[in-house]
Amino acid sequence: MLEEVSRLLDEYTQWLRDKTYLREVGDWVEITTPYLDRHNDRLQIYASRSNGDFLLTDDAYVIQDLKLSGCELDTKKRRELLDMTLNGFGVQREGDAIQVRASSGNFAQRKHNLTQALLAVNDLFYLAEPSVRSLFMEDVAAWLELVEVRYTPTVKFTGKSGYDHVFDFVIPASRSAPERIVDAMNKPSRDRAQSVAFAWIDIKDVRKPDATAYVLVNDQEVEPPTAVYEALRSYDVVPVPWSKRDDFREALAA
Repeated sequence: MLEEVSRLLDEYTQWLRDKTYLREVGDWVEITTPYLDRHNDRLQIYASRSNGDFLLTDDAYVIQDLKLSGCELDTKKRRELLDMTLNGFGVQREGDAIQVRASSGNFAQRKHNLTQALLAVNDLFYLAEPSVRSLFMEDVAAWLELVEVRYTPTVKFTGKSGYDHVFDFVIPASRSAPERIVDAMNKPSRDRAQSVAFAWIDIKDVRKPDATAYVLVNDQEVEPPTAVYEALRSYDVVPVPWSKRDDFREALAA
């Protein structure tokens, strides 16, 4: 098992390296990542020297794109969710830009944190229609409370690779059930599933051996691709379609 997980981590790291492209744009370096945004375009971030260190930013792309799509961050609850997500990854918001400062020593970690934060914000606030009133994260939290699941929101763990990973909910172990780590996937995609799966296998060996990972998959508007479920299951992550969440109620509430 150890060798298999090590191989999977190596494959993921190699994929990330092979699919990342750099381009100079004036005083900035454009970093094109292999992760896809909700338009199926590769997510891009920008790096520039700043007072001896580096400034990494999305140049306001994610938040402005959400606003143009009708998803305004104009309510207290949405601003709180945004701030909680950004704080979890250790990145900041400057106007509409999401950014972080890095040194030569922690550049890789900070770039990883920023990329994961952008994916999380895009997923958190993705609305199929501007008229949708609630966010999927709110729905998940409300359901967990309704079925009396004890949880801690937005928890960060450091994996074997040294990278930090943020999970939406952690349900502590009880006498009858192990620790359960839970993510909410609002806009399911294979890339998003692989990102969650990598985070899980990276932290799995630093948690208790019987810890389990679940992903609540939003299937309210569109049936997620089969590849999403396959990617999660292949890394021992339990996918939970939102429409079938009550089938997993006892496992999460135990």
